[in-house]
Amino acid sequence: MSDANRLTRRPPPPVPLLLLTGFLGAGKTTLLNRLLKDPALADTVVLINEFGEIGLDHLFVETVDDDMILLSSGCLCCSIRGDLITTLTDLMRRRDNGRIKQFTRVIVETTGLADPAPILHTIMYHPYLILRYRLDGVVTVVDAVNGLATLRAHDEALRQAAVADRLVITKADLADTPERAAALALLQRELRALNPAARVLDVGAANAARLLDAGVYAPDGKTPQVREWLNAEAFEVRHGHDHRHDHAPGARARDPHDVNRHDAAIRAFCLTHAEPVAPAAFDLFLDMMGKLHGPRMLRLKGIVALADDPARPVVVHGVQHVFHPPVRLDAWPDADRRTRLVFILRDLPQSFVEDLWAALTGGAVVDQADAAALGGNPLALAKGGLLG
Repeated sequence: MSDANRLTRRPPPPVPLLLLTGFLGAGKTTLLNRLLKDPALADTVVLINEFGEIGLDHLFVETVDDDMILLSSGCLCCSIRGDLITTLTDLMRRRDNGRIKQFTRVIVETTGLADPAPILHTIMYHPYLILRYRLDGVVTVVDAVNGLATLRAHDEALRQAAVADRLVITKADLADTPERAAALALLQRELRALNPAARVLDVGAANAARLLDAGVYAPDGKTPQVREWLNAEAFEVRHGHDHRHDHAPGARARDPHDVNRHDAAIRAFCLTHAEPVAPAAFDLFLDMMGKLHGPRMLRLKGIVALADDPARPVVVHGVQHVFHPPVRLDAWPDADRRTRLVFILRDLPQSFVEDLWAALTGGAVVDQADAAALGGNPLALAKGGLLG
């Protein structure tokens, strides 16, 4: 290839990657078996930890090598070798040089005890992987019978549900007594309170069309579908009225009966802001949230109007302290041009985030001096009045 061609050649579009997670015994294998029979996944690679741990024997066609098998559906099933970075890098290099068939999607199935955050960090932050893969979404499987007790007893299960884009409830058919039916209804309410933006589906309705393409981009990789990805409307209607119209721009509503609250530790909410934000202020906000409170920020995703180019918003996505490089869109994807940031926090009050945001964007802080009172230095306010 000539030097001119090397310089002008563009990298291929990144391959969408779906993370499938769920606690031990939740039914990930059952769901995965169903999905792999769907023609929509014919050109998919499934990454699992060990072939022997998942019941796919009836789908085998041939062994490609010790780490890879071809399924009758046309999917490739690949065992994770060493670590995920090695596997994903090697997989893409095989695809590039024609050693394996072309694939258009990857599904990574985690172990039942896995905290999904480190896996998401890998996909969102590694310099090679963010060029070749894009996070399509997180699907978390929850057991209807044991799910409520599992969420309350195991931190891993709580984290798996908190970061999900889709929540799939399995074994609902076993809720065949009034007591079990009541427990299932309570589980559904708790899942919606824990993660209001996630779509909750029964496993019977959880087909490829409803689970795939849950990320910020449509299947063509170009069309932003931010509204569906954020699902900010799930946070806005509370107790029969819409808080969007109750307050001045940038102000917040503190609701002591907030339904979007799982327990004292977990809180999910959407922060909105009507005016464009200074890029430096927003960068500082993300930096402070990530570095100082990353472990408490289970997930952040949003669309932001920056003052340097309000007509072209920025999409942001973070898991704990790791943020995917922000993406500048060519235009707003819908008529709503407010900044909307969806948070799922643990052991961090909603009021803290809102006060920090107000301080850094020049808004008033409840029961605090505002930024102007400190000589226009919101960082001093954040460090002294909010972080101290």
